[in-house]
Order: sequence, then structure tokens, then C-alpha cells
Amino acid sequence: MFYESTRGDGKLITSAEAIQQGISPDGGLFIPESKPIIKLDEIFSLVQKSYGERCAEILKPYLSDFTSDEITQCVNDAYNNSNFDHPDIAPVANLDRGLSVLELWHGPTCAFKDMALQILPRLLVKSMEKTGEAGNILILVATSGDTGKAALEGFKDVPHTAIVVFYPEQGVSEVQKLQMITQEGNNVGVFAVRGNFDDAQSGVKEIFGDTATAQIISKYNYKFSSANSINWGRLVPQIAYYFSAYAELIKQGRIQLGEKVNYVVPTGNFGNILAGFYAREMGLPVNKLICASNANDVLDEFIKTGVYNRMREFKKTLSPSMDILISSNLERLLFELTGHNPEPVRKWMSQLKQSGSYQVEEEIREKILGIFWSSFATDKETMQTIRGAYQCYNYVMDTHTAVGLNVYEKYLAESSDPSYTVIVSTASPFKFNASVARALLDEEKTHGKSEFDLLEMLSEFSQMPVPAGLKDLDLRPVLHSEVVEKNNMKQAVLSFIKK
Repeated sequence: MFYESTRGDGKLITSAEAIQQGISPDGGLFIPESKPIIKLDEIFSLVQKSYGERCAEILKPYLSDFTSDEITQCVNDAYNNSNFDHPDIAPVANLDRGLSVLELWHGPTCAFKDMALQILPRLLVKSMEKTGEAGNILILVATSGDTGKAALEGFKDVPHTAIVVFYPEQGVSEVQKLQMITQEGNNVGVFAVRGNFDDAQSGVKEIFGDTATAQIISKYNYKFSSANSINWGRLVPQIAYYFSAYAELIKQGRIQLGEKVNYVVPTGNFGNILAGFYAREMGLPVNKLICASNANDVLDEFIKTGVYNRMREFKKTLSPSMDILISSNLERLLFELTGHNPEPVRKWMSQLKQSGSYQVEEEIREKILGIFWSSFATDKETMQTIRGAYQCYNYVMDTHTAVGLNVYEKYLAESSDPSYTVIVSTASPFKFNASVARALLDEEKTHGKSEFDLLEMLSEFSQMPVPAGLKDLDLRPVLHSEVVEKNNMKQAVLSFIKK
């Protein structure tokens, strides 16, 4: 399996090279030149396997320059009971006769990013060995809250790597912020950015494209790479949990082999739902991929109209990991839907950068509508859905998962689609405990309480333990306190590397 750039530089590279580089030198994202097909009997063979075994089967055709033993080692080192607090790794919880929740938050940072970022460092180290890379890799990450901590946790003290994370100063929850600024590790750096997530993400992309900065860090024996979902090594492990959820539903007797299933995905940067698209393309029986946005509804508008317009008010919501107006992974989808034609992709990405918007042709829009359905939820609807889910199903969900459930209810009202549906749950309710507690507990009880008071209150109410990664977080020493202007991110990277 070889990989090409969405911007069409004409080079084909191995998966190891794609993972090591993170982003193409021409600014594009790496895409597999073809997609493996998984037949129904192969899907059925996953039913009795563990999560790690299922993941390895999905990874093998994409990582064809890795040996089977290398993939198995990476998978076993990532997905085990030391790193995850549930034996199934990504369990499926059932809400109703035709509705389940895929819980992707049982890893060390209580968010779905652990599903990819526990294995990416291992894939990267193997990739460096395969390409003969003798130097070190500097990972740059822009985060809206969850990726940052998951990447820091995954890469801390990994040999021949260092990692710098940028997060929006006022754009993450208190728990997310404390997870990052208390991060230990001799190779980690964390910086707050005065701006929003899109400012941080644009700054990181600019650094990647700056040859002068690359030359400076090369003097310190470093090369850039990424742990954001622009890195194919981040995205490909996410395909596995769509297949795993389907196998689990068969195992539980809730669906029959070949039955089509809807997946509802809370979506910001489009990486999570794009993994579902690849699963569908590979042969997973998917009916609709339902894109659930919050009030930053740029993706909802795009799916409905074919117009992507980031020139709108940036809204801070109760689901901050989705507070994004530039969805990087959409570029990959467009490249796939144009039949791997880089010319229109280059045009659209240039228009987005220069004018803030672009419009795809009707043919592309019709393809999108054939695969995706979308809507968005307001903060008020999100809180109502958290309460409703507890009252109807006795299930406690975080704000992002609630956005997914709310959008699914809108889809059901519009379509009356009887297909079995899986809500992809992206974070533990404890990670966004302030909102969840206020949705479920009396206003009088929660008024004036800190997020850490609310953690304990939510635990007592739900009879669920506070996850180890969040417990006593407020008592840990702050190790990273620097705040930078968005125009000074390069200088921050250089100051970190020179230490």
C-alpha cells in the first residue's frame, strides 16, 4: 500500500514514510492510493476476537510495509488493561432496542483520542526504524482540548521524540487545561495561545510549511511531524473501532451480518467521521454517517449546501472539543470524492485560505448527501439531552455525546429510518463534569462549586468512580504556564528545542 498527497505532488511513499512525515511537503494530507476491501465473512471472523485482534486485522492492509508481528506488538502495547480501564477497550453500551453507544473514552485521558494516540507513538518509532531515520522527531500539535493531553500522554519520554502542544488559552475546559499544564515528561512542552483553536491549528500548519524553521531545528537533529489527525497514523487506527462496534453488535445478537447500521459522530475536525467513511468504503455495512455539530455548524452547512464558509462568529460552547471552523480532514474526503484529482482540491483549499470559503460542484455535493446526514445542537439542547438520556436510559453522557444523541433524534424525526444506530461517544462524562453535573443535579446544589467539587458530586450521583486520570488533578503541580501570541508560535517552538 502506497500513499499520495491530496495536493498532488506526484510522489508515492510507504506508510512508514507517511506516518513519519505527518504532512506532505506540498501542504497536502497523505491518502492511501487504494482502499482494501473487507468481505462479510472477514467481518464475521472478527466477532470472537479481542479489540486488539480486530484492530490488527484492519491495520495490516494499510501498513503493508510493517510485518504482522510489528503490527501485533504495536497493538498489544497500546490496547491493554494497563492503558484502558475496560477489558473490551471500546465497549458497546445498549440504550434501547435499536440504539447503542460506542464508548471510546476508557483510555488514560478519558477521551476518544486515546484510541489513536496510544498506538501512534509506537507506529512512529517503528516507522523511524524502517526509514532509517537517525535523528529525532519533533511532534507539533494544535488541540481543542482532548488531542493535546492524549498526545502528551502517548509521547512522554518516548525515545527520539519530543512534543510541543498548543491550546487556545480560553478555549478548553478547566479539566482539559489542568491535564495539559500538569503533564510530566522530559520531552514535552505545552503553550497556551491567545486565540481560538483555528488560530492554533493554522499556526502549526504554517510552522510545518516554513523551511527556515525546519532548517533551524535540523541543526538540533530534529525533523517535524504531527500527532493531529492530519497524520495518517492517527486516522487509520480509528477505522478499527467502527468494525469492532459492528462485530460487537453481531456478538450481542443485536444485528445480523450484512445489516446496515447508522453511525452518529460528534464532529469538529472531521477525522473521527472520516474514519467511518473509510470503514464504509472498505465494505462495512453502513447506512448513513450522521455528522453531529454544535453551534459552530460549518460542517452542517457544508453537507447541506456544498458551501464551506469559515467566515462566521466563532462560538464557545459546552462541547469545546468541537469548537472548530476549519475542519482539516475534509480535504481528504474531497480528494476521495473527486477520484483522487488534486486540481479541484488545491483550488478549494486555496480559496479557503484566501477568502475563507469555497463551494463544491453539484456532483460532489450529491455524493456527500448520499453518504452523510447532518444537523447541529445548541447548548440548551445539549443540556436537555443529557437530562433526557439519564431519565430515559439511566445513562450518563458527556456534552459531545449528547450533541450526537440530539442530532440523531432530529434525524429520526425527519427520516423515520429504522436502521440500527450507534452513537459514537467521544468523552467520559467526568471530563466535562461541570456541564454534566449541572444538567443532572439541582442548580442549588451545583451553584458556586468548582469543577473538582462537581467531579465528586457527579460520581456520588451516578455511582460511577472518578477516572484515575482525572482524580486529584487539581492537586498536581503546574509544570507549563507560558502563554504566547498566535504570531509567536514559531518562536515558542524554537525556544523549546534550544533548551
